[in-house]
Amino acid sequence: MALTDDELATLKRLQKRLDDALAGRIVNGRRQKSFLTLDAYYEGEQRLEQLGYAIPDDLREFVTIVAWPGTYVDAIVDRQTVVGFRRAGQPEADTGLWEMWQANDLDAESAMARVDRMVFGRGYYCLGTNDDDADMPLITVESPMEMVHEWSNRKRATTAAARFYVDDSGPKKTRHATLYLPDATKWLVRENGKWVEEDVDDHDLGRVPVVPMVGRQRTHDRYGRSSFLKIIGLTDSAARVLTNGDVASEVMALPQRYAAGLSPDDFKDPDTGQPLTTWEAYFGAVWSSTNKDAKFGQFSAADLGNFSKRLGDLAQMASGVTGLPMRYFGQLSDNPPSADGIRADESRLIKTAEKGNEAEAEALEDVMEIGVRLRTGEWDSSLRSLETVHVNPATPTVAQQADATVKLYAEGIISRRQARRDMGYTPVQIANMETDDLASRSDPTLDRIAEGLLNDPALGE
Repeated sequence: MALTDDELATLKRLQKRLDDALAGRIVNGRRQKSFLTLDAYYEGEQRLEQLGYAIPDDLREFVTIVAWPGTYVDAIVDRQTVVGFRRAGQPEADTGLWEMWQANDLDAESAMARVDRMVFGRGYYCLGTNDDDADMPLITVESPMEMVHEWSNRKRATTAAARFYVDDSGPKKTRHATLYLPDATKWLVRENGKWVEEDVDDHDLGRVPVVPMVGRQRTHDRYGRSSFLKIIGLTDSAARVLTNGDVASEVMALPQRYAAGLSPDDFKDPDTGQPLTTWEAYFGAVWSSTNKDAKFGQFSAADLGNFSKRLGDLAQMASGVTGLPMRYFGQLSDNPPSADGIRADESRLIKTAEKGNEAEAEALEDVMEIGVRLRTGEWDSSLRSLETVHVNPATPTVAQQADATVKLYAEGIISRRQARRDMGYTPVQIANMETDDLASRSDPTLDRIAEGLLNDPALGE
């Protein structure tokens, strides 16, 4: 079945938007970094541009790449972990929503979406019916290098999305696409230069079953931008400094010796009269010459400290832009930082992780709402006030956290359950603890043992 004119026009717009992102074309008067380039910077595989003055072409193997963008992204993502979902007015985490999360392996999959959001400016969650389990919707994480969406600022919603991919499992490569619309999901194949519909799911959701998780949105750009764009220039400068330092250490780090006033006979074996090999001449024979006119000397070795200082300056600038402490850039001080110093250093890092959690929470709450609709066939209005529970991104010591939590609990400010949440226990762990609490309180055997221990005179000695 062929697509309608409106569907075909939508598919073409989406394909152009994805092609522009992959190629880094000019969009709205501004040239974008291509997704391929951003991916290379995250992986530490970017190509380093050189002016050619300091390093000739035949020494390009000394090029050293700096992976600061990847360090920045991983430092944030490592602090972001979802541990449950809580409905408004309910102190416990919702077990049904957590079951949906676990059934789709989103503990691991969501981490990839977070990386995509920081690297490319957006990541995607896609939802659909599950052929293997009709009672459990299928939720997948898709790459922005294959998927794209259209956003309506007036509706504050995704109006269409598409995924383009190539299937090379058969005798020849086949181009495929999936078009996500508010009322249907259509699977397409490219045949004879045209998109042909293979299958369709008329879900009648009234919403596109694709949820983008966008980072660094602006009012003029709702599609997001990479989180490390501001340090790409500093990263390239640091790579050039290290590369120049490697070349300098190869050719100038060791003192070079010179000899003047030597004659051709000084480069011959005195016994055989045969010319000395290069290594024989360099290591010994020449430097022990009896030629009275010979003069020997040594050039000073190059001072490579300027490369280290320049790299430190660049790391400081990158630290100022990203909020990462200097130790994340490999710049260690003579005195190890104190606990208070570490907390002060990480304040911006923690705030960045918290802001990322807020953006992720908005997307995941939409994911859960659509997932429940696919699971039950009805929209659940109570999910509009759903709360996503993240682990605290700060890094207090266990002793500090326990001390603060115990004091709040002792003063009656927080409940026992909230105290356990503050200590970082997951909803499942908290539920198991409360089950153990009930069992221990209702077990008369344990009560008798405890009473006997308290009354044992030997223990009072």
